[in-house]
Parts: sequence; structure tokens; C-alpha cells
Amino acid sequence: MRCFIAIEISEVIKSVLLEIEEELKKYGADVRWVKPDNVHLTLKFLGNIKDESTDKIIKTVEEICSRYDSFDLMIKGLDIFPNRKSPRVLWVGIEGNDILAALQKEIDKGMSSLGFENEKRKFTAHLTLGRFRSPRGNEALLDALNQRKNDSFGHITVKSLFLIKSDLSPAGARYIKISDAPLGNTRR
Repeated sequence: MRCFIAIEISEVIKSVLLEIEEELKKYGADVRWVKPDNVHLTLKFLGNIKDESTDKIIKTVEEICSRYDSFDLMIKGLDIFPNRKSPRVLWVGIEGNDILAALQKEIDKGMSSLGFENEKRKFTAHLTLGRFRSPRGNEALLDALNQRKNDSFGHITVKSLFLIKSDLSPAGARYIKISDAPLGNTRR
């Protein structure tokens, strides 16, 4: 099964993201939009895992989470990967929390100890809103994004990490939570 470790986004932020998507769709760019219910903050993509690996993954994530207290993240800014000349991913940023960076690094290290490859790219916390399919209509959308690159969209309080299974189909991805690992001070 195809899995990843992620932070869930609150319903309030999901509704804000839906409003942003609806506004950006008006520019007519050729973008495949992510359904707000499928938006999450991925800390580690695991790929295909064997069922028998699941318990070790869950235990490792729970051990790591027990050492962290809940924390807040700001949802701020609209941008693209990799650059304006060849945009591929449209995203909303996650701003300034050293705890998140430390947690992600520890998750990567913990999964490495279970045989998963270390992440080669620098971690950039973001929420993917859409993926560009072609250059059609991009210019107006990119200009609009540039105008909103510093906009704030709210915050979330991180209380748990989730192991999530991703089922791919022609209708899009469907995500199923396998486990919930609460952070240390949320267990009390």
C-alpha cells in the first residue's frame, strides 16, 4: 500500500483553501486542483510499504511524537515550484516554526532506520493546491499569485501526526488514515 506521514489541516483552513482555489480558477490556467479535503502537510512520503512494516512505522512515529508538544503553524503566502518559467506545483506556505523542521527531520531519520530512503531535497513546508498541466493561461495566474505571496490565511494547531494510505484511481487520490500519533502533551 502507498503511504505517507502527514499533518491534517483543520476544517477552517480547508474552507479558506477552497475560497482561494475558487478565486484562482477564474484565471483559467490549466491546473488540476487538489480537493481541499485532500490537502495535508506531508512530512515523509514512504511510497509502497508492506503490511508487515506498518506496526514498526506506527511505533516509530509514536515514539517521536511523544517527545514533542503541540504547536501552531501559520498558513501564509501563495507560490509555485520550481519556478515561474516552468511552474509545476501551486502551493500555500507554512511559516516559521523550528519545531516543525526538527520534527520532520526526526521523522525522516526514524524512517531511515526502518529502511526508507532519506529525503534528498530540503524540506519546504507547504500545502499543495494544484498541479500545472500545461502553460495555457499561466501568466495571469502567476501574476495573481505574486500579488498574494505574503497573504496570511490563518493558523493550525498541530496535535497529531497521521500515517495515511493513498489509493489512486482515475477519479483522483483517496486518503485513508491508518493511525494517529498524538504529540506528547496531547496525550495527557
